[in-house]
Amino acid sequence: MPSISAIFSFLHVRLATGRSLVRFHVFWQVLLCPLVLLALLPSNALDGPRLLTSAQRIGPQAVHRTQALLKEMAQAGDDEVAKLKAVNSFFNRHVQYAEDRDVWGQVDHWTTPLELLGRGAGDCEDFAIAKYFSLIAMGMAPAKMRMVYVRAQNGGVVQAHMVLAYYPEPDAEPLILDNLITDMRPASRRPDLAPVFSFNAEGLWQGVGPSAAGDPVARLSRWRDVLNKAKTEGWW
Repeated sequence: MPSISAIFSFLHVRLATGRSLVRFHVFWQVLLCPLVLLALLPSNALDGPRLLTSAQRIGPQAVHRTQALLKEMAQAGDDEVAKLKAVNSFFNRHVQYAEDRDVWGQVDHWTTPLELLGRGAGDCEDFAIAKYFSLIAMGMAPAKMRMVYVRAQNGGVVQAHMVLAYYPEPDAEPLILDNLITDMRPASRRPDLAPVFSFNAEGLWQGVGPSAAGDPVARLSRWRDVLNKAKTEGWW
């Protein structure tokens, strides 16, 4: 491809000599428009072919479920709430809850979205992480979402649990995406959840407030590993 200076030198010569404006128009379309379109694409634009290639390395079930996920992603359109509903519904419908011990033979194992789709089963961390990366792949700003560790009241029993929180604005009440219930609800309608700490790719916080608690990559080794693997798979 010619340099930008060469392109504009060509345009200057054509305009100065008054020669074919049609030639100028065609040259503009062929050389400049692709540059403009590439500049307008978001840096985290969904790369479906790359995700499917990564899924093939995991197995046929990962490919099948990834194809279904990509279809629902495309149907969600550009509205952020529609994206949230599509991703939350997909994973809650297509993935079964199971303990890490039963799926991976480990007490605690954090999976990437493709690993989760390959197994078709995972625990609460796996659901929240898969929804987070899927939404990033759809163009959602990472800063609008946090994984939140909570103490959940479930039938009179308090248990550790993780959900995904979406903040339409930094100070707004978050919507909670949870594998335990099918619909998304504002945090005020989830009195059964008591936040302990929250994190995303950019920060770690006490509870869900503004008080920083350090670097999540440095302090959460499992999160660091998932971030690296998810990037390799093509989620962000």
